[in-house]
Amino acid sequence: MKAYQELSREELLALKQELEKEFEEVKGKGLQLDMSRGKPAKAQLDLSNGMMDVLNSSSDMVCEAGVDCRNYGVLDGIPEARKLLADMSEVPEKNILIYGNSSLSIMFDTVARSMTQGVMGSTPWSKLDKVKFLCPVPGYDRHFAVTEYFGIEMINVPMLPTGPDMDIVEKLVAEDEAIKGIWCVPKYQNPTGISFSDETVRRFAHLKPAAKDFRIFWDNAYSIHHLYDDDQDVILELLTECEKAGNPDMVYKFISTSKVSFPGSGIAALAASEANLAEAKKYMFYQTIGHDKLNQLRHVRFFKDINGMREHMKKHAQILRPKFETVISVLENELGGLGIGSWSKPKGGYFISFDAMEGCAKAIVAKAKEAGLIMTGAGATFPYGKDPKDSNIRIAPSFPTPEELAVAAQIFVLSVKLISVEKLLEK
Repeated sequence: MKAYQELSREELLALKQELEKEFEEVKGKGLQLDMSRGKPAKAQLDLSNGMMDVLNSSSDMVCEAGVDCRNYGVLDGIPEARKLLADMSEVPEKNILIYGNSSLSIMFDTVARSMTQGVMGSTPWSKLDKVKFLCPVPGYDRHFAVTEYFGIEMINVPMLPTGPDMDIVEKLVAEDEAIKGIWCVPKYQNPTGISFSDETVRRFAHLKPAAKDFRIFWDNAYSIHHLYDDDQDVILELLTECEKAGNPDMVYKFISTSKVSFPGSGIAALAASEANLAEAKKYMFYQTIGHDKLNQLRHVRFFKDINGMREHMKKHAQILRPKFETVISVLENELGGLGIGSWSKPKGGYFISFDAMEGCAKAIVAKAKEAGLIMTGAGATFPYGKDPKDSNIRIAPSFPTPEELAVAAQIFVLSVKLISVEKLLEK
């Protein structure tokens, strides 16, 4: 098949007729499929069911520190949970503070604290005329929702194959004191699947921000979420690099077991310098007398250590890998060489990023919905939900069964073809 751009008007019209017939047949099946969010499938959740049996009414509930986990206390998390999450974050235990069930809530808290209390003695952000954040795009919609909620101005920074465009990042943070942070998913980025290069991480560590309260919000959501045992991305550890560069306080690292054990019932942590943690802990003191220690204990007794966690993630990969390969195979077979789309081939994480022809993403997502396939809203991967090119679509293959996924991928490519033909006919 020739690239669509090379087809004559007559050929495009004939193709459109053919595709519409095919689309009506699929639509007639009354399907209900969902590829909208990166939710683990039931088979993945089942992997952690044993965690429910780790503690029972006759269990010893005392942690290593000698504290009964059923009671109050241990504000910063039980030692064995701190060790587990420190190893997951690749930092020393002294650099870990355990929170509740969600890293997103830690990020929200961290921005809220900066708004009301300021960062290490700096003016609270809420008292400044203007507060800005850099947002690598396409990126994670929930990050952008947090900064939008607080009225923080968001600035798009393009993603390159090596990570955010560091020439732009370096220039902007050095020039503008109003820029207080940047959102990052450094490994198997949401949605592109890109992992930041060593040079990118080092350049982050050596940033010279105009604002002394500037922080890198480093959301290491997919730190151990590989799809392949023998082909994995490895990234430099940023906290160590920041210490080497003389900027130990510049990064907040966020991590959780949300897609390791049970989403919504995992444990989350902040990894940062001791000075940053002392400030966070002071804030936490007024918030809680201690997070759920029984859940921390349950996790540690189930996984035992980081090696147990890595073995567990291999089981996740066995379920996820064929799903990613199914979608990518359909994209390659159906759209390869047509010139109407490009896509990422991640080695880990939860998403495939698809770039349609400019001005087509919203229409493709709407078309797919017509045939019973729900996808992430076009534009969601950009601040304010506005993709300037209207071309990026996030594909989430994790939740459907492999059989549903094959059908969902076919609906998607059919929608891409139809909308692309219509777009070319408009021209």
